[in-house]
Formats: sequence, structure tokens, C-alpha cells
Amino acid sequence: MDSLVQLAADPTAWVALATLVVMEVVLGIDNLIFISIITNKLPAEQQSRARRIGIGLALVLRLALLGTVAYIVHLTQPVFEIFGKGLSWRDMILIAGGLFLLWKATKEIHHSLDPDPEEKVGGGASLGFTAAIGQILLLDLVFSIDSIITAVGMTEHVPIMVIAVVAAVTVMLLAADPLSRFIAANPTVVMLALGFLIMIGMTLIAEGFGAHVPKGYVYTAMAFSAGVEVLNILGRRARRAKRKTA
Repeated sequence: MDSLVQLAADPTAWVALATLVVMEVVLGIDNLIFISIITNKLPAEQQSRARRIGIGLALVLRLALLGTVAYIVHLTQPVFEIFGKGLSWRDMILIAGGLFLLWKATKEIHHSLDPDPEEKVGGGASLGFTAAIGQILLLDLVFSIDSIITAVGMTEHVPIMVIAVVAAVTVMLLAADPLSRFIAANPTVVMLALGFLIMIGMTLIAEGFGAHVPKGYVYTAMAFSAGVEVLNILGRRARRAKRKTA
């Protein structure tokens, strides 16, 4: 308890907490986009519950990994080499997660462009509740490990990491339903979000092979693309309103 009081009285701890919260929220965007796209394939009555379960699993995984911080740090140690490049367990998890994202996003794009006759117009591949939770859990694991390793690199205080993780997941929980509704109401946003997932998948694979990709570049590109899409949406709404009043 005394150590927590000392930590609360340390200004640098508050700066580290604020910085880490922002970082964790930004890193959670990837996870949230995937959860939104997957749960939108479910029946309407199951979507909100699946999102809550998916985000809850993300919180459980992050807190469980924080309990094994010493072990998580060792995941960055190379375990074998390929063509002279040492790969750690973290690298292999990132590569596997990136490949899964590429496969999933490509599959969803294919179904959006050439849907099966029995699928809803504008919908993607049909999906069962259990399958959706399984896919969310898999990506939760990948994003959780990346999130915790980032947290370990920014501070050595576990209480700060716990508060930052809980705050970030709370933001994800609050944003999940509005984001999913926005994606469902704007079909072109689905394609944009799938494009984001492809870019994120490629980034994970590059990181796994040791090619550092500055996150600022990735998120700036995503923000710019999202801004252009917002202008397109506003333009379409203005044209529809003009036609109605004509």
C-alpha cells in the first residue's frame, strides 16, 4: 500500500499513465475494428453480446498476461533462426496473427464483391456465434501480447499498466456498439475497414520478421483515409437531401 501511495505522489508516474492510456487506446483500435466487422456478420440479437464477450476476453487476456510480465518479456528472446534471422515466440505469434488477418480480410472482401446467393445484400460471409468468438479470441491474444509488451517497454510499474489496460478496454467497450452501427450503416466503410485490417496484418508480419514499422505512420494513413471517407459520406448525404428537396 505504501508503494502505491508513493507511486500516486510521483508526477512522472502520472505522465507515464497518461501516455500509456493513450497508447493502449490507439492500439485497441485495431482490435475494435476486427471485432466490429466480425460481430456484424451475426444475427442482430447476438451482435451486442458477442462484442461484449469479445472485449471482455481482451481485458481478461491482458490482465492475465500482466500477471506473467516476467515470462512475457522472455517471449522476445530468439528461439531459432531462419535465414540468419532469429525468431522469438512473440515474432511467431505476430506473424501468425498477421497471416490470419490477411486471410480473413481478403475472404471478407471477396464475399463483399461476390456474395453467395443466400447471403444478405451488402453482407459478408455468414458466421456462427461460436466461430465468431473463436476468431475474436485468436486476435485478442495477438493484440494483447503486443499491447502488454508495449506497456512493459514504457513503464516498470505494474499498477500503471493495469490502470491503462482497464481504461483502454473501457473505451473499447463504450465505442464498440456505435462503431459497429456506423460500419453497418455505411457499406463503403466496411471495405475501408477491411483495407485497414490488411494493412495491420502486413504490419504485424513485418514486425514479426524484425522490420520495425512506426505506428505513427500506420495510424496517420488510417486517419487520413477515414477522413476522406467521412467527406464522401457527407457528400452523398448532401446529394440525397438535394434530390429530395428538388
